[in-house]
Amino acid sequence: MFNKILIANRGEIACRIIRTAKKLGILSVAVYSDADKNAMHVEAADEAVYIGPSPASESYLVAEKILAAAKITGAQAIHPGYGFLSENADFCKLCEQDNIAFIGPPAKSIAAMGSKSAAKTIMETANVPLVPGYHGDNQDPEELKRIADNMGYPILLKAAAGGGGRGMRPVYDEKQFLQSLTEAKRESLSSFGDDHMLMEKYLAKPRHVEVQVFCDKKGQGVYLFDRDCSVQRRHQKVIEEAPAPNLSDVLRKNMGEAAVRAAQVIDYVGAGTVEFLVEKNADGKEHFYFMEMNTRLQVEHPITEMITGQDLVEWQLRIAAGEDLPLQQDQLQVRGHAFESRIYAEDPKQNFCPSTGKLIHLQAPFEDINTRVDTGVRQGDMVSGFYDPMIAKLVTWDKDRTSALKRMYKALGDYQVVGVTTNIDLLKRIASSTAFRDADVDNNFIETHSDILFKDIENQSNADIALAAFYLILRRQQRRQMMSQLETHSPWQLVDNWRLNQPQVHRGSLTIDKVSYDIEAEQVSQNGVECYLLRFSDTEFTISGHLDGSTIWADIDGYRISASVVEQSDFLFTLIGRNTHLDFILDSPDMGDDQQDEAGKGCAAPMNGRILEVFVAPDQRVNKGDNLIIMEAMKMEHTITAPYTGVVESVLCNADELVDGGSELVVIRNTEDNS
Repeated sequence: MFNKILIANRGEIACRIIRTAKKLGILSVAVYSDADKNAMHVEAADEAVYIGPSPASESYLVAEKILAAAKITGAQAIHPGYGFLSENADFCKLCEQDNIAFIGPPAKSIAAMGSKSAAKTIMETANVPLVPGYHGDNQDPEELKRIADNMGYPILLKAAAGGGGRGMRPVYDEKQFLQSLTEAKRESLSSFGDDHMLMEKYLAKPRHVEVQVFCDKKGQGVYLFDRDCSVQRRHQKVIEEAPAPNLSDVLRKNMGEAAVRAAQVIDYVGAGTVEFLVEKNADGKEHFYFMEMNTRLQVEHPITEMITGQDLVEWQLRIAAGEDLPLQQDQLQVRGHAFESRIYAEDPKQNFCPSTGKLIHLQAPFEDINTRVDTGVRQGDMVSGFYDPMIAKLVTWDKDRTSALKRMYKALGDYQVVGVTTNIDLLKRIASSTAFRDADVDNNFIETHSDILFKDIENQSNADIALAAFYLILRRQQRRQMMSQLETHSPWQLVDNWRLNQPQVHRGSLTIDKVSYDIEAEQVSQNGVECYLLRFSDTEFTISGHLDGSTIWADIDGYRISASVVEQSDFLFTLIGRNTHLDFILDSPDMGDDQQDEAGKGCAAPMNGRILEVFVAPDQRVNKGDNLIIMEAMKMEHTITAPYTGVVESVLCNADELVDGGSELVVIRNTEDNS
């Protein structure tokens, strides 16, 4: 076994490999770029080597830097993880030349599967079923169109050297063919430096089912069963499960054995994944077809580990060190069911656009034998635009599919992320949808059910708005109580019901999703309990409770509820409950009585954000309450108003400018006392 390995990757997969290395007593070496100098995987490893600037093309993808780091530290082997150099045959060759073990298949096996068209030719020799299509060398557009016409539409154009959906186009009739071919070839050339195309018969409702295989250096091979990865967005997996549901025992066995044949025909070594398309044909029976082979560990390997009880990274290390397969096929068995949800910093409502920023608050579900979290980030870390925006892989396991799915839904509700937009709400909607619960899935699941998955909540829950307002009131009370302890006793500093012949009334406004709510809260006593009559938008709630640190406990009209509140600034807050993730902006800084202090009401940016509009110019006279600036933060708009009557001396920002919280935006000379 190796004494020291270098991990040529970052993030959660690097942390995952380090965990197994520590378990086996193997020293680990991390590599890092500028963006990752304080990353979790760097601190977790025994040693770390700097390899360059933040762009992957200047660091994680530079083979010479990786190899130099291995030599400097005396690492005997390199684990490539997934992505980056993991399926790079040339990098594998360089490792072999430098007498450094590559924890993966030999270069010739990687090269054999690197071209989709060449891979299909090889699979034919191994008697692995293929989707009807063309994967030849003739790339003349007219010849390709003739072949497509004879195949019959729809057909699927695919980049031979590609993956991840790039260079892929469905073509539904002959009129679209040449234009689609041009687009696919252009995208393939840009992404992979190769515009070679192959064609397949387009399957209308296929399932994406993959088989985990392992082979050792003696040629022995096994399959560790299957996973369904049909739920995808833009050809990228979202939720995976193992084993794949609704497969007959015969089909499952045939697919597993075909996957092992596919690996053995290319003299494979280590962990690999053979991906198939499964679809019911006209005969009503399900058939499977080879799609591609990934010559590395998969992102979704944890669900296979959960149902088999095996550590696949340990298997990789042992096989790379020359050991035999840890178990034979008849010793492997499926135990229970597992799901994996990929939690990304991205906005599903904006075409899954990545979201970058600081993880202001990050709280994962409690881990136990049923729940596992693989992550490479911590609270306070930055999600940069340089790498994949994955925050974590959330995995749940139980004795059957229904129980495992219930655990997944609950765990998603317990996952708290503030600072970036995430796909957690989408994952919850998928997990709770009738179709997914019934395992009625295919590769078009998200598109087919988009009306349910992306449906906007027409009106924010009034109870959530009330809870947010109540938090602000309790927060103000706590602050005033702290102040009163430091100052002389005065009735004006009290936060009880004392007013001269008047009840205590808190007034203020907050903004949620660009909608402003004017709040009025009257403090009363009911049955000996101090509470508030909270009114807004023709709605009234009776609410009582208390604040314990960042957790608010409340009784709203007899309904008990609790939630966590994250303060991103003095103005921006996030309310997080089991079914709530509510960002809100405090428009009036005091959320209190009419005697509000001017302190804190200046013209500074209350939070990091973007300036949308500037309404004033130097030498302009403004009245107290006039709109000065509208800025946007966390997809919410916030209007900054004049704190007093005066004259604008200077404007320190422009529309479309990004500003930091606390930055002065407008300087106003106060003229209220100069009358």
